[in-house]
Amino acid sequence: MNKTLLVSTLVFSIVLHAPLAIAKTPVATGSGGAVATISEQASASALAILNKGGNAVDAAVAAAATLGVTDPFSCGIGGGGFMVIYLAKDKRVITVDHRETAPSAFTPAVFLENGKEIDFETAVASGAAVGVPGTVRGWHEALERYGTMGFRQVLAPAIDVADKGFTVNETFSHLTRENERKFQQFSTTSALYLRNGKAVTPGTRLRNPDMAKAYREIAARGYQAFYAGPMARAIVEAVNQPPLARGASVRAGQMTLADLANYEARIRQPVVSSYRGYQVYGMPLPSSGGVAVAEALNILEGYDLKALPRAQAEHLYLEASRLAFADRNAYLADPEYVDAPVAGLLSKDFAARRRALIDMKRAASDVAAGDPYAFQDDPSIPLRPAQRPLQKESPHTTHLTVSDKEGNVVSYTFTIESWGGSGIVVPGYGFLLNNEMTDFDFSGPRPNVPEAGKRPRSSMAPTIVLKDGKPAFSIGSPGGATIITTVLQTIVNHVDFGMPMNEAIDAPRLSERNGASTSVEPGFAGSAQAKALEAFGHKWEAPAEEIGAANAIVFNPDGTVTAVSEGKRHGVGTALVQRRAH
Repeated sequence: MNKTLLVSTLVFSIVLHAPLAIAKTPVATGSGGAVATISEQASASALAILNKGGNAVDAAVAAAATLGVTDPFSCGIGGGGFMVIYLAKDKRVITVDHRETAPSAFTPAVFLENGKEIDFETAVASGAAVGVPGTVRGWHEALERYGTMGFRQVLAPAIDVADKGFTVNETFSHLTRENERKFQQFSTTSALYLRNGKAVTPGTRLRNPDMAKAYREIAARGYQAFYAGPMARAIVEAVNQPPLARGASVRAGQMTLADLANYEARIRQPVVSSYRGYQVYGMPLPSSGGVAVAEALNILEGYDLKALPRAQAEHLYLEASRLAFADRNAYLADPEYVDAPVAGLLSKDFAARRRALIDMKRAASDVAAGDPYAFQDDPSIPLRPAQRPLQKESPHTTHLTVSDKEGNVVSYTFTIESWGGSGIVVPGYGFLLNNEMTDFDFSGPRPNVPEAGKRPRSSMAPTIVLKDGKPAFSIGSPGGATIITTVLQTIVNHVDFGMPMNEAIDAPRLSERNGASTSVEPGFAGSAQAKALEAFGHKWEAPAEEIGAANAIVFNPDGTVTAVSEGKRHGVGTALVQRRAH
């Protein structure tokens, strides 16, 4: 079938419609189950599944599938992610790694031309950037092992939203405008998300029956519907022969049906650390989030932050993050390809060695990686990493969190990488493909270089925190490498500074990733808080941009739960509980 015919047969519908009057509720307290996402439709889908007797895993998949419809530029079945699950009956935490993998044709030189790294944006908008999607297989593993419902039940709310449509808000329209140039290169994407080459406007009703079709096939046939058969063939063709608009030219990929058929999710043990009497459970490699957050918290544990002036404590937060990022960049990658010194990096003694490098009065700049090998029982021949600038990592992802009446908790971050991923909508199925392969370092030798079958290093940090063996709170965020700092800063705000979770989330975010300057949000530079930190030598990156879109659940001492989403970022989130407190 030629590309012109594909466009003409693409089913989509966009009609003007008045915005739905759904009040956004970023904070909700009550009993029973709870959910916090950035989308009111996704939160409603999770609550509907909880009300039908589903557990937190069932509801998390329902919310995630709906986010694939309403927030398709940040997540969906064309990507992958990481899920952290607390199982109340077993009193244990487990993780589901469904990160995308590199196609079998990949080599370390895939993003090089004439020995030089290709342009990052050129790499993003291409079939070559697409990793083998893991989301559907991850959902299957989570539901089969820990859920109570199947795809037919949990995908029903998302199918309904895709069929009936949703009202485009300003955030959705803005993200489409930001991606117009990328979307214009692909015929299927232009047809779905652009009108006469321009972004759909706020107030537009957007339907995606092709995505509803994809979900229906998965509901009927299970994960095999995605990894074999017509949908798999459509994915491979879209990667290897992208559906281009007239005159467009992008790099093609080399994915095979065997790459899809051979994809496997991984059930992994979490990264476990402690902080001021809390037990912190995070995502293990190939996500660097759990290790980096744990190391930074270990460094900060040596200070009585609540007894210090706020500016002094925030200076220490920034410097601890700087040190953790130096180590993260040097050592962490897919554990099936790299023997990373995780035990050493998580050592409290290693943290003390790193803490000794912090100047209480002055910010550092571009610190070197430490040597964690001496702090683990199985010292290997250490890789002595060369210093290099932080690899560019897209900040565009989504996070959700769900709990149920039995006490199970899910903290889940998933993504298609950049806003709009590779920009390629799969013909006939309505979902965007990821550009996750650009999370690899483009050149080496480094732990995170591309290799066949390898999972690129991530910064996703879905986190569940226990106190005395019981859930205390969950937290996570999108934001590329800033995910680590958002989760870290929110924990410090909540645990050390005593902020209620909604205030901890809404506070101005500072993201130090071992650079010459720190990322901040609009309005921060010039503030009293900024000036106090400038006295320590901290500098601010320009332009300032919104950082993250966090979601959390707090388990209160009286047995109630408080779901918390963003109060101002990303158009405000939606938190719901089964029974609201009065």
